[in-house]
Amino acid sequence: MSFWRRLFGGGSAGGGDDLTPQRLDYLNEALALERQGDYDAALTSYRLALRDHPNDARILQNMAIAFTKTRRYDEAIRHYRRALELDSSLAGAHYGLAFLLLQRGDPDGAAQHLKTFLAHPPRGPDAQKWIEHATQTLHDLRTSGGGAAGAAGGAAGGGAGGAAAPARAADERTGSS
Repeated sequence: MSFWRRLFGGGSAGGGDDLTPQRLDYLNEALALERQGDYDAALTSYRLALRDHPNDARILQNMAIAFTKTRRYDEAIRHYRRALELDSSLAGAHYGLAFLLLQRGDPDGAAQHLKTFLAHPPRGPDAQKWIEHATQTLHDLRTSGGGAAGAAGGAAGGGAGGAAAPARAADERTGSS
């Protein structure tokens, strides 16, 4: 009889055989799937995490990174912008969006996000190379008159390199929400 009670919402008198549903940690699952290179599965887990936390800018940022790695650049741009609407201090989102905009032929928008990134850069062991990359790209944009789609080097070409990297710095991780 306890099976039917649990199935239809009733509890057992003793409480010993009640099943407590476990909340899945969709965010950590998504991060693990990304580390394995399964970006489509990671996006599914991010969507579930976002359902539980619809205004979590860092989940949106991580989704943008996964969209970038799967070459769905319009979705990546949309998710970076939504993340920045919620938290304009996300350095990784500014960096990623800058290189996607540069790839899309918007050097002015890219320069704006690179400047914001450089005003409040991330910290961490890999941060310096992203800061140098952003500085060089911004310099190239200024000296080329704004038409430097190639200013991003290899990062914007494939999308994944420049657009995703700094968001993975330790202080930008989503896992701490």
